Amino acid sequence: MSPENWTQVTSFVLLGFPSNHLLQFLVFLGLMATYIVTATGNLLIIVLSWTNRRLHTQMYFFLRNLSFLELLLVTVVVPKMLVVILTGNHTISFVSCIIQSYLYFLLGTTDFFLLAVMSLDRYLAICRPLHYETLMSGHVCFQLVLASWLAGFLWVLCPTVLMASLPFCGPNGIDHFFCDSWPLLRLSCGDTHLLELVALVLSTSVLLGSLALTSVSYACILVTVLGAPTAAGRRKAFSTCASHLTVVIIVYGSSMFLYIRMSEAQSKLLNKSVAVLSCIITPLLNPFIFTLRNDKVQQALRDTLGWLRLTAVRKLRVTSQRK
Repeated sequence: MSPENWTQVTSFVLLGFPSNHLLQFLVFLGLMATYIVTATGNLLIIVLSWTNRRLHTQMYFFLRNLSFLELLLVTVVVPKMLVVILTGNHTISFVSCIIQSYLYFLLGTTDFFLLAVMSLDRYLAICRPLHYETLMSGHVCFQLVLASWLAGFLWVLCPTVLMASLPFCGPNGIDHFFCDSWPLLRLSCGDTHLLELVALVLSTSVLLGSLALTSVSYACILVTVLGAPTAAGRRKAFSTCASHLTVVIIVYGSSMFLYIRMSEAQSKLLNKSVAVLSCIITPLLNPFIFTLRNDKVQQALRDTLGWLRLTAVRKLRVTSQRK
């Protein structure tokens, strides 16, 4: 089609939802329950690490930011999915689609940087304990988190600008449940080679670069842990890394699958599965991974519940005395 005959698409249709009404109802209930649990769990970690003085350490500062990031990530995707299923209106405007795609990749990229920073923090805490407080001061922690967000913002800015400038002349059906970049690229009637190259270089570099830093950090941690003089020391050192390492394996493991070449149908199914894992399942698991395996968070939760129970009892006593 010649450029003069292009008709710019102003909206897209999300086609990645089941057509069966019963399946739609079940998916809606599942997504609603997942979103409520995810939001509650991550907000709980943020509040506990913010209000409890025991958790005012570098590790929980990073964990608080990770929970905030996961909360934003699931909010970018799931509410729109719920609206689509509830109303039956599968359309999304061009601008909203580009914004959703940008935010999804911004948060995903920031996630890689933040996980790498957290692995560096664990390395310094275990391998350089005498210099830890100096090397990882509160000011340095803030700068590292800020740098992670800025890097994520800038890393996906160029591909998003290129994506927004592409011509879309129809069809406008996206075989996905949100505005992922690859389904959008297939709908463009312009030349996408530059954007594909830029996206490949940037995504590969951030994935492999952050993975390399994380791998080196944990290799050094492993050597230090194995060299600990007592079994109790080894268990204590490893327990501080187990939760973070679990999240790292899930995030990087799922992302690696995107680089496996398959047939078109298998590729679409894989992209959807990885998207579900990264923007729905991982934010859901994040609070459970970090709370169920962390004694300090569990104790902070018990202290908070005890304080709330005591406050409620006092209010009941005051109310009964007034009566």
